[in-house]
Amino acid sequence: MPAKYQVVTNPVAPVGAHSWNGDRTQVAVSPNNHLVHIYAFKAGGFTLLHTLDNHTERVTGIDWAAKTNRIVTCASDRNAYVWEFKEEAWKPALVILRINRAATCVKWSPLENKFAVGSGARLISVCYFESENDWWVSKHIKKPIRSTITSIDWHPNNVLLAAGGTDFTARIFSAYIKAKDEDGTPVDEKPAATCWGKKMPFANVMAEFKAGPGGGGWIHDVSFSPSGDELAFVGHDASINVANGNVAGEEEGTFAVSRIESQDLPYRAVTWITPNSMICAGHGYVPVLATFVDGVASYVGSVDKPIKKAAKAMSAMDKFRTLDRKGTSSATSTDTDVQSTHQNAISDIFLFKGDKGNCEEFVTAGVDGKLVHWKMSEVKAVEGITVV
Repeated sequence: MPAKYQVVTNPVAPVGAHSWNGDRTQVAVSPNNHLVHIYAFKAGGFTLLHTLDNHTERVTGIDWAAKTNRIVTCASDRNAYVWEFKEEAWKPALVILRINRAATCVKWSPLENKFAVGSGARLISVCYFESENDWWVSKHIKKPIRSTITSIDWHPNNVLLAAGGTDFTARIFSAYIKAKDEDGTPVDEKPAATCWGKKMPFANVMAEFKAGPGGGGWIHDVSFSPSGDELAFVGHDASINVANGNVAGEEEGTFAVSRIESQDLPYRAVTWITPNSMICAGHGYVPVLATFVDGVASYVGSVDKPIKKAAKAMSAMDKFRTLDRKGTSSATSTDTDVQSTHQNAISDIFLFKGDKGNCEEFVTAGVDGKLVHWKMSEVKAVEGITVV
């Protein structure tokens, strides 16, 4: 079974946002409030090292850059901070977001020289460092966004940016920054053409997709494939969608989309774990595997093994009492028992070991306050599961 780690909070609080450092020895966690706790992680246990308390409202996003060891956080207070570890403490740097609604999500680019912040202000702030003033400044992507941005993900080329929102649409934008540092070094080198298009001026819409014929509901998460040629996104109608940048759609300038109409509850997170396989998770409490082979997305099944509770001996009187109280004579389970490792919705998936091309281990964070560590070797051992 996967290893369960209870985040040290009293009382137990949902994991609002979390991210691990490069060598996975520390984790930054927000217990669904304005604080960010940094824990040392060893042998399945947590030791509190630092608390970041500059935010005044609920933290909505955390991303820990693996190479530069910088943490970026954003919150409902409309602010973002870049934290660097100096003199045995985490020091915040100012970020000029210029938004009038809550920040909702944040993610570093692959080269870690810029990051993007989604918000309820119907825009995305693409932020980069301006050494002349010693702060992080932003450029806005606005049109045609019509509602809150819920999720973002970067293309491997460090320029294209995928975003999902509550306007029922997933889009791919260009986040190409022409600005140069004071020594003349550009933030972005001129990008090469991709399957999503050749011209990439800042904020250009490269593609956009609906989650389904009727809109499909909010887009909860987006994820580029390891090559960047496919985009997976999950909607509130419990659908799993994969857009293929190498195959044209029915209309000119569009791309083919393969859709799975799952019977599960809506998914809140999705990420690729191989070039052809994805893990999705959400309100159904269990991670599920989906594949994308030869242009067709397919639902495979749950990677969680049901928890079986051992029955204990009961006296005749105990059986009658249990039947009166629960409507069953069983001492171990009822129809409302949760037989999964997580006991509430899964809010996030983090690749713990490996990358999108070859993930060996991943961690799921839940509303139940747990971080669950999954090994792909155990996932592959689940009956009926085949990872491609």
